[in-house]
Formats: sequence, structure tokens, C-alpha cells
Amino acid sequence: MANKTAIVGGGAQGALQRGKACLRCRKRKMRCDGTKPACQQCVRAKKADCCEYDDGKGKTRTQILKETIARLELRIRELEDPEYVSPAITLHDPHAYHHSESSSSSLGSPGSTSFSASHSPFPSETTSSPPRPWTNLPGVSPSATPFSSEIFFDEPQIPAPFDLAPALLDLFAPHRHQCGFEVHMGSLRDSLNLPMSEQRHPALMNAIYLWACFVSRPEPLCEHEEHFLTQAIQAHQQGLRLADKVLDIIQASCLLSVYFLANGRLLEGSYHASAAAALAIQVGLHMDVSPEPHQWMNDSTESFDLKPQKIDLRRGERVLAFWQVYNLDRCWSVVLRKPPVLPDASNPWTSITCPWPQDMAEYDSVRTLKLSVLFAYADLETFQGYIESNSPYHTIAGFLNGDVASGSFSLQTLRAKASTLFAHADQLSRAWDSRKPSPVNQDQIRALEITITRFLSTLPPVHSLDATMPDDRQILITVHTLAHASIIILHQPFSRDDAHSYDRSSRAARACASIIKSMTDSDFNFLDPIVGTCWTSAAEIIVRELDTLESAWPPMNSSDVRSELGTILYAMTNFHSHFPILGIPIAKIQKRLEV
Repeated sequence: MANKTAIVGGGAQGALQRGKACLRCRKRKMRCDGTKPACQQCVRAKKADCCEYDDGKGKTRTQILKETIARLELRIRELEDPEYVSPAITLHDPHAYHHSESSSSSLGSPGSTSFSASHSPFPSETTSSPPRPWTNLPGVSPSATPFSSEIFFDEPQIPAPFDLAPALLDLFAPHRHQCGFEVHMGSLRDSLNLPMSEQRHPALMNAIYLWACFVSRPEPLCEHEEHFLTQAIQAHQQGLRLADKVLDIIQASCLLSVYFLANGRLLEGSYHASAAAALAIQVGLHMDVSPEPHQWMNDSTESFDLKPQKIDLRRGERVLAFWQVYNLDRCWSVVLRKPPVLPDASNPWTSITCPWPQDMAEYDSVRTLKLSVLFAYADLETFQGYIESNSPYHTIAGFLNGDVASGSFSLQTLRAKASTLFAHADQLSRAWDSRKPSPVNQDQIRALEITITRFLSTLPPVHSLDATMPDDRQILITVHTLAHASIIILHQPFSRDDAHSYDRSSRAARACASIIKSMTDSDFNFLDPIVGTCWTSAAEIIVRELDTLESAWPPMNSSDVRSELGTILYAMTNFHSHFPILGIPIAKIQKRLEV
């Protein structure tokens, strides 16, 4: 009797009943012990979070997600065509002028909706009442879509219900770091309930909705990317014409740029990145937004008074918006082989004096401006010099001159510093002329290599990333990868002839492979697209090492190198399924491994 009880309970003492194994073990055709909440197979594979049971008593997370998407599809269909009636669900007309108080609307049970052609929330072309195209929507009218630019800029007489926006924001929120967009999500959600004139600019909101559809691929919600893209671009143009909410326009430009770049539309992505950088300079985002030092500082640091002053969210978003533009401009300028748009010269009008960014949670709490400025410097001596000179601190120049510890160690600061190293390494590498070696350039390369090494020493080790929060983990993966890619780029002109440069590049490429090994499959869904281009640089170094080993005589063992290259190829292939920008390098690596 005891044995029977153990078997039925899902223990490992006997054969498990048919249909009682977890979904992951069923899919992989593995023996499952039925232990709940996670079986031993999933625990050993570090997939405890993915261990799910379909015992008929509840819905799995996958089912819940599909039902949520189905409900959103139905809602979009309802808002698009008020005359549409779902085959499975009857929805109320949200655009009617009058409703009976006794009438009620119901979304029904999402579980009754499937994604088959006969029950799709998007009717086929043979439907008797075909939907109007998203791009041919009329002007303001009782049946106009709530995403139209007319409704955003002119309050409609009959406000349309807009319960789809919070759901799209929920889809976008976990992916905001992926496109470098740092915003207080609570304030963004609350803004949906404000009057139209006080809401965020429609260019920004439609860009967010565009990303929400993009990250939902391959679900049907992504079919509406073109609609939100059109609306975002139209609202962006109108915002520029009216000079309306320029900070939102800049952030929208960044989101559009990363969207285009992630989809392989490089020219459009480069255009919007350049536009965002030019706007940021024009409105002065690159300058220090803190009060002038003489307003609240004394000549001596001993009498430094930490009188609390709140750094409001809007000021924090201004700082974060600049660094969003900066990361985009610096990193993708390297990939696209074009000069960056943001300058950083000694001229006070063009030098970057905006303080290093903090995490949004820091701006959400009561902080002191004095303390935040003090954290921007490596030591009291530097800070004293800032006070005596009464001039802004040159953020980027100070970091490249060895002030590695400046700006505290917030994730946003680490991300900005990694972008700085990545871009500066490319600048020095391209400036090198083997025919006319410059001692100054050599000294700059050595100094930058030391700075990169010191910067890497300040980062949490790769093996400890499992203990971090998912959002923090993905940012740190990007930071580590950019730093090691900086070493590869810096030594690129010398790695073929100089043994030291070859060794440094090889170790950096293997470090990139080690980072990949520490990742989980879910991490690929949330990575910054720039990471894929860094893996391409690492793969080129390992391919070169493989060529050297296999062309030597007698032949040398290359199994370890092939394994490292296979690891990077796996990551690039997985990454390419989300961001189709690595097709050519993937094909080259596959061809090389087949030899």
C-alpha cells in the first residue's frame, strides 16, 4: 500500500502513470519522476522554472500566454471594425454613442479561441465584412482607432476605450533594457489615465507598442507591427514639426532605430540613430543638468553640507535619455563603420558633461544632488579640483583618462562605460597606420588596454551572474561582452603579426564563449542586439586560430577550438532567430566547421 501511494504521488519508487510526466520531459522523451513542483530531470538541467505539469487542474504558463495574446487580438479586431462579431465571442460595440445601463460586454473565455484559420480573430479575405486596412483609417470619427494620430493630438468627442495599452506595456516592460530604454514603468502606466495633453507623446507610445508586437513573435500580435510603425513615424514627424515633447521624440527615435537595426534594416536604423543624436545635442542633453556648483558648494569639502534635494523622475529620465542616445550612437557607429554623431571635444558646447546615469530606482527615491555629484568623481582630490575650477566635469574624458571608478557602479553607468570603451577601441584601431606608426597612438592603445582591464576587474564575475536578477543579468552580459569585444577590436591591426596582441584577442574571444556558456535559453529573448555583432568579432578570432592549428604540420589537435567556435555558432543561431542580422557570418562559420 505504501509503495502504491508513493507511485501515485509522483515519487521515484516506481513507474510513473501515463500522462503524469512534466511537459518538458514529455517533449524531450526523458524519464520523469513526477516530483512537484519540479522533477529531478529539470532540477539537474537547471530548468526548474520550466517544469510544468498538465494534469487538467490548471493552465500552464504557455497556455495563459496564448490566451492573453488571443484576447488582445480580439480586442484589436473589435477596435478596428465595430461591426465585426467573433465566431466564438460576442463583443460590445465600443464606439456606439449610447449604451443601455443593463447591457454588459464580455470577453468570454479566451480558452475557447484558437489560432486556426476558422477561429482566427482576424477574418480572412472572404469574410463578408472585411476589415479596413490599418493604414487607411479615416480621420477623427466615432469609429476611429485609438492609435490614430488625430486622436492623440485632437481630443475626440467620444473617447474610445483603450484597455489594450496596459497589456502592450506589460509585454514591453521586460524588454525595455533590450533597446536601452530606461523609464519608470509605473509613471508610464499612470500617464495613460491622464488627459491627452498630459500623456506621453504618441510617437513614443506607438514605438513602445511596436516593440511589444515585435517581441511577441511569432504570435499573431506581431502582424500589427506595420500599423504601429506607421503611426510612430507619422507622430514623430508631427512632433518635430510642432517641437512638442522633444524628450519623448528623442526616445522614440532610439526605439525606432534599434527596431530597424534588429531587423537588418540598417540604413533606416542608422538614420534614426543619427537623428536622435543630433536632437540630443541641439536640446543640450549632453550637458550637466545639475544646479551650478557655486549655488550649493563651499570652497572646502570639510563643510560639505548634504542638504536633501530630490532628483525628480523627469530629471532622471533626461539623464537616462542622453545615455540611451549615447549607447546607441557609439556602439552602432562601430558596427555600421561610420563616425559617431555625438561629439566629445574640449569645446564647452560639445563636450559631454552629463553625469553618469543611475538606475531608475535611484531617481525614484529622495536623493541629494550633492551626494550624486560627489559619487561622479574618483576621489576627493578630483572633486576638490572640480570645486576650485567651478567648471563641469568631462564625464567621458575623465573615464578614458583612467577615472574608472567614477559614477558609482550602477548598471546604467557600467553600460555607458562599456559603450565608451567599445567606441574608443574602434577609433584607435582605425587610426593606426602600420606604414607610419605613431608613438602617441601606441601610448593611447596601451593606456586604453589598461583601462579596459581595470574596468573588467570592477564587474561582477561571470560565474556569479546566476545569482542576479534577470534584468540585471542581461545588462551585465551585454557589459561583459562589449568589454571583451573592445579588446578584440583594439588589437585587430596587430593580432596577425604580434604574439601579445594575438594572445589578448584569443583570450577575449574565449571569454565571450565563456559568457555564452553561463547563459540560459531564455536570456536570448532579452539581449541587446549589439551583443550579436560582438559574437561575430569573437568568432573571427577563433576561426583564425582554427586555421592556424589545422594548417600546421604536423596537424595539431583543434577539438577545443572547434568546441568554442560551436558554442559561439549556437549563440549566434539562437540570437538570429530573434534578430535577423547575423545570417552571413553564421553561414561562413557553418561552412568553416564543415571542412
